[in-house]
Amino acid sequence: MDAEIIAVGSEMLTPHRQDTNSLYLTEKLNDLGVEVRFKCIVGDSRDDLTAAAKLAMKRSDIILFSGGLGPTEDDLTREAVADALGLELQRDPEIVVKLEQRFAKRGMKMSANNSKQADVLTSADVLQNPAGTAPGQWISGKYDGQERILILLPGPPNELKAVFEGECISRLRERIPVQHIASRMLRIALMPESQVDARVAPIYKTYADVQTTILAGAGEIQLHLRTRNESQAAAEARVEELADKIEDELGDAIFSRKGESLEQIVSYLLQMRSMTLAVAESCTGGLLAQRITSLSGSSRYFLGGAIAYSNALKTQFANVPKALIDRHGAVSREVAEALAEGIRKRCVSSYGIGITGVAGPTGGTEQKPIGLVYVALAGEEGTQVVERNFPGDRKRIRWFASQQALEMVRRALL
Repeated sequence: MDAEIIAVGSEMLTPHRQDTNSLYLTEKLNDLGVEVRFKCIVGDSRDDLTAAAKLAMKRSDIILFSGGLGPTEDDLTREAVADALGLELQRDPEIVVKLEQRFAKRGMKMSANNSKQADVLTSADVLQNPAGTAPGQWISGKYDGQERILILLPGPPNELKAVFEGECISRLRERIPVQHIASRMLRIALMPESQVDARVAPIYKTYADVQTTILAGAGEIQLHLRTRNESQAAAEARVEELADKIEDELGDAIFSRKGESLEQIVSYLLQMRSMTLAVAESCTGGLLAQRITSLSGSSRYFLGGAIAYSNALKTQFANVPKALIDRHGAVSREVAEALAEGIRKRCVSSYGIGITGVAGPTGGTEQKPIGLVYVALAGEEGTQVVERNFPGDRKRIRWFASQQALEMVRRALL
């Protein structure tokens, strides 16, 4: 069976709010073997919601609405679904009493508009909401000859989760044919999306039963593999087979096949080898250290370092000779190398990283343009320096520089 999620609320069509409920619902539906094929966000318009509901009923077995069940004038999910199904709304007196009791326990008098939350579609089952005032609703039946399930859920995430877990999962298990989904996420750092696809497309195209999605962003490529089968073991075996073939092609360019972040992989490798790391950051301003220390237990392998933004502090904290900066400039291969070696000696670490560059949006020159970054990694075996020209704004350039540094550590530890 397939599902569709309709998130309701004009606030999610602005830059200020995001739909997170659909991520939770997708995970729970996948656990039940249900594939989510469509998601949409609809503003607080009765006509638009009605149209979205009608379209969903034509193409999806299970339709879930999140939001629009509150007491205000712009809470219109009940009305829109009633319009789409040709059903009436009836006020349930038992729900009204429970609402009044809930307010009374808090020493408050319920305003009249709260009674709107007791409006129930004819033929719907009420879904109890232990975390809030708006109950959910469950409607099932045949529409245009097709069996459909519609689930109306409150919008606040804690309420939606309480209703879905308490009322919906067991009901869905009774109605959904046994299906099993397996998935893998392969992650590749700093390789162009077109290059990845050119190498792996001839492989995944031969697996018509495995859905392959390529996502690019944040200095990495993600390959999402997903399949359904009659048993979990068969599904796992099928997706694992494709993942193995892709890994044979890309080799150690893949840093993770279980979804771990690059800093997590670096953490595992440093601890496995009982090695330590220190950093000297200029243009990244501590971003690399922040990523490393975002993981619990990072003190076992990360010693610390310096944010050496000024030239004077590059000399004071990482022992970069002033004459070297004067000769080559702060943004140079030579200074990156000296930062890495200097911080390694200063902190007595297995590896030292030095980063210097022009993050913009000002400060670039024809010789040293915005996006020019030097990343150096110093270790017992010597020092390597990578020169990169990263496109984008200041935030993107700094992130890519930290990504480059972590990837250099990972490869050195392999």
